[in-house]
Amino acid sequence: MNERTSPRRLPRLPAWAGWLLGLAPVTALAVGLVYYWRVFYSFDRMAAGLFTLLACTVAWALYLAVFLAVRLGRSFAGRAAVCIFVCGALFCFANPPLQAPDETDHYLRSYAISLGRLDFDADRGYPEDVDRLLAAFPGAWVNAHTSVGWGENSQGAEAPYDSSGYALKQWGEDGEVLSVADSFAQYLSGEPAKEKVTEPISLMILPFVPQALGMVLARLIGLGALGCLYAGRLANLACYTLLCWLALRGCRRYQPVFLGVMLLPLSLYMAASLSYDATLLGFYYLVASYYCRDEIRDRDVYAFFAAFVLMNVAKPYINLLWIVLPLILPRRAWKTRWKKWQVALAGLVGAVVVTRFIEWYGVAFRHNYGTIERMIEGVEQLPQLAFILSNPLRYIAVLFGTLYENEFFIGQLGVFGSLDLPIPLLNILCPAVLLFCAALSVHEKSSLRPLPAAGLGALGVVYIAGAMTAMYITYTPVGMVRVIGLQARYFLPVFLMLLVLVAALLSHVLEPKLAGTGKALNVALVTTGGTAVLGAVLLFQHWFIGPVYTIYL
Repeated sequence: MNERTSPRRLPRLPAWAGWLLGLAPVTALAVGLVYYWRVFYSFDRMAAGLFTLLACTVAWALYLAVFLAVRLGRSFAGRAAVCIFVCGALFCFANPPLQAPDETDHYLRSYAISLGRLDFDADRGYPEDVDRLLAAFPGAWVNAHTSVGWGENSQGAEAPYDSSGYALKQWGEDGEVLSVADSFAQYLSGEPAKEKVTEPISLMILPFVPQALGMVLARLIGLGALGCLYAGRLANLACYTLLCWLALRGCRRYQPVFLGVMLLPLSLYMAASLSYDATLLGFYYLVASYYCRDEIRDRDVYAFFAAFVLMNVAKPYINLLWIVLPLILPRRAWKTRWKKWQVALAGLVGAVVVTRFIEWYGVAFRHNYGTIERMIEGVEQLPQLAFILSNPLRYIAVLFGTLYENEFFIGQLGVFGSLDLPIPLLNILCPAVLLFCAALSVHEKSSLRPLPAAGLGALGVVYIAGAMTAMYITYTPVGMVRVIGLQARYFLPVFLMLLVLVAALLSHVLEPKLAGTGKALNVALVTTGGTAVLGAVLLFQHWFIGPVYTIYL
């Protein structure tokens, strides 16, 4: 082919130009989302304009974060960390104040620590704007009340309404129905709260240090109670992101599975709250990553010991089960001078000693609390334990029955808050995404050794039984036929362990279809990151976009 007949090639655009062109579809997607909200939820023009600006700003920020992660992130762990923090920040602001489980108590304890209070006094109060924040945003908003009655439709005629599943709260049986927007207006109005807030029944320090540091920085720049809340959430999210980065950096196999669990909307929902579950989940993922490492060196043992002890500070006793992990690690990966049983024994002793010290500290530095009553009538630990020991077969039936009626909790990965905010689409989508991540994690067939695999599976099963037993003894009335108080977030580390086994088993029946592991990791990052963004959008839609009540004509 000569020069006259050879086709002309178009000049290749520089990378920045290609990314600049990508802004157009990103902006169109944001505008289209707001248009859908306006049509379906009947926005007025002013609200539509404000939400369009907000949606475009968030979309551009996400696009910029993706650009920076791709251009500057040299490792998969680094790119994943950027994705985790950015998606988590969406949950930080999509979830209204104090709506995560127990977030009111966690906020008050974190705020007290940020003031330098390292003891616990039930008579000690807070600044006035903290009182206003708690008055404006009562916890468990959706679960507090569901209204069914008569109201006016868009034509002004009377019609029945049902507010089930929407963001509202009704004060009293015939009281006013308020939305989250009303709560923000109440707080920002500056009207003093009718009641003073005192320190909660939350007697821990270490699990709330990240949140407290965030609040200290917020006050240094002049922010009030609401600003401190968001700063504490972001600081907690930063710690979660750091722990996830450490876990992914050490993994040599099954990284998509780890990323899938880390970026679950439910994981980010807790990570972007004031709950100590943020760092607790991060420690779970970090410790579990040791199962997927090629070599365990001395420094890895020290990091495992620190993570294991801190896990037990946040949630004692049940997390002692994780000390089994070093014992089931593949022998060929153990390259440290310490023997497995020595690491297990040192971790067990260290965790028990620190836990007992924390318990002593909570009693010795407690003032004016009196007798702390149980939340649920009929809960008695010793009689419940005796009941279990005397009826073991019945208790096994209780465990299976509870798992069955809760879809084994794999069908509740889209349930937020204290079991009061289900998003059905995420309940369906999240298990499918996790299974897809397991398929992307197919590895060499020899990676599945019988003894470590059996040990990991046994640890997962025992952890499920242990968590349920703990809730049955401490939170369930004696002899009840089901375990109450369980939530899917309690089982996230179990899902991670079992998905690793699923990925290992799939390695024996599937062949990788993507050329090279790099493509599989990028596909996992896009899939899980997209699911996380969708979860944040749906959460925001529920709280800030959806109607206060639904009219049935």
